[in-house]
Amino acid sequence: MNYIIKTEGLNCGHCDASVESALMQVAGVIDADADHATATVQVMANKPIEHEALASAIASAGAFRALSITEA
Repeated sequence: MNYIIKTEGLNCGHCDASVESALMQVAGVIDADADHATATVQVMANKPIEHEALASAIASAGAFRALSITEA
């Protein structure tokens, strides 16, 4: 399963790393790649993940918010 998450609050590489680290703690996530230039995060998972779990992980990383989550 792949997810594309539009975000708010990603401003730098440190922001990207914080969000990636938080998403990697979600059960089933095998890779996360945040890009502040496009305000998106691409997530790869080995099983379906509740969108709320992804959004919660992003919010827990700091002043970030998931605006939309789509399955790719």
